[in-house]
Amino acid sequence: MEFKNLQVKVEDGIGWIIVNRPEKLNALNWQTVEELREAFAAFADDEAVRAVIFTGSGEKAFVAGADITELVNLDEEKGREYARKGQKVTELIESFPKPVIAGLNGFALGGGTEFAMACHVRVASTNAKMGQPEVKIGLIPGYGGTQRLARLVGKGRALELILTGRTIDAQEAYRLGLVNAVVAPGELHGACVALAKEMTANAPLALGLAIKAVNKGLERPLDEALEREAKYFGRVCATEDSVEGTKAFLEKRKPNFRGR
Repeated sequence: MEFKNLQVKVEDGIGWIIVNRPEKLNALNWQTVEELREAFAAFADDEAVRAVIFTGSGEKAFVAGADITELVNLDEEKGREYARKGQKVTELIESFPKPVIAGLNGFALGGGTEFAMACHVRVASTNAKMGQPEVKIGLIPGYGGTQRLARLVGKGRALELILTGRTIDAQEAYRLGLVNAVVAPGELHGACVALAKEMTANAPLALGLAIKAVNKGLERPLDEALEREAKYFGRVCATEDSVEGTKAFLEKRKPNFRGR
């Protein structure tokens, strides 16, 4: 895969998607959003990829937000189209059938926070900054920020951050539950890889259905969510990996999962 604004590679079963616009602090323009869609779609179908780490190039920014030059002339129709395009990519990431880890290596503002929240897990370096500052330029979050932020930190905290446009540091993001871990900048790469390897040591089909159960369950009343969980549990019980996993446990050996 060749991209203008991304670095994409696979190393030891881990797919890397790196936003590479350092001169713009990795800000998202339309082309970058489209390239992200293509990269994630390709990794979803790549059996060699067991997990994805999503980060930004350099040490200053994960994604510093949207490219403001593209926002100046939006009218109502174009603005809605702009938002829906980004939302479709964040939905693709959120529903991705393999673990997606965001490595926040600096500024993750506006669209950066929104794309990070779509990932399954977020690891931040101590120099990371997060926030939804859209109201400061007369806009609101448009890539899912009004919805995912409230689900992650609660309605009151989400409204406080959105209505003030406040930027928070990594430790505050961790305290709020917006990120899963905070590490030193030099440790971010290793921490993301270690977490990805811990996840991918498990059965691939089980990982995918667990992600689906959590995502779909949050959209429904508890009784419906539990019924869906039971459905997925039954589905994994019928897999070869389930048989292998339970046998390996009883035989006190490491399982050999094959994704079947």
